[in-house]
Amino acid sequence: MEKVTALVMAGKRSGTLDPLAERAGVSQKSVVPVYGKPMIEHVTEALAACHRVGEIRVVAHEPDEIAAIPSIAKLQAEGRLTFRPGAFNLVDSVFSGAEGAAFPLLITTSDNCLVTAAGYAEFVEKCLAADAGAAAALARKEDVIAADPEGQKKFYEFTDGGYSNCNTYWIGSRETLSAAEILRSGGQFVKYPGRIAKAFGLMNLIRFYFGWGDKEKLFAQISRRFGYRLVPVVLSNGEFAIDVDEPRSFAITEKLLARREVG
Repeated sequence: MEKVTALVMAGKRSGTLDPLAERAGVSQKSVVPVYGKPMIEHVTEALAACHRVGEIRVVAHEPDEIAAIPSIAKLQAEGRLTFRPGAFNLVDSVFSGAEGAAFPLLITTSDNCLVTAAGYAEFVEKCLAADAGAAAALARKEDVIAADPEGQKKFYEFTDGGYSNCNTYWIGSRETLSAAEILRSGGQFVKYPGRIAKAFGLMNLIRFYFGWGDKEKLFAQISRRFGYRLVPVVLSNGEFAIDVDEPRSFAITEKLLARREVG
């Protein structure tokens, strides 16, 4: 069974303290307690429990505070988890995390507290089945709303429906690592549509803005532009599109984690 290397992006913005970290009295967002444990611990526990994940690499600017978390220290002692230095920006941090790694890569973020081991396995298996050079995980609008009506405010709209990004990505080989350049502008394409033009080209921005074509058609056009197969991977659980960004999503995440524990 093919296993992937997981990169957990756990960096911090230079010179600024995340508001959630400030509220929690910690130095970085990744260790903010969410439903009783640091948010990154939710992520690393899910990855460690996923049968499709081999090595886990945490890419961080301040690793000591993260490494002090007992479950992460245990994974590190077992040789399952290592730390890689964060860089000045997201793309170069991905390159740092990927140095010397075994491919394929699964890239996720330390605030993805709701993605489960089964969710990561679903993503890996769908990427492998699609022979993806690179991929992005999406959730259907109706599934996100079903998880929580306030979980996401904006969606990518295509002719085949609305979708939300799950902040989980796939790099199939070292040759397609250049796909990470898409993120250099910072992502968040729904919030900042101009970044689509910069990353994917003006015509794709126009098609996206006016909802011309389904997501497969748009991704196929982007694939031709970049020269590798970029695939949209739709996950089955709308919760996976809800990450911890601010007090609203923090409260929603805690509510959904509590609901899971009950039933």
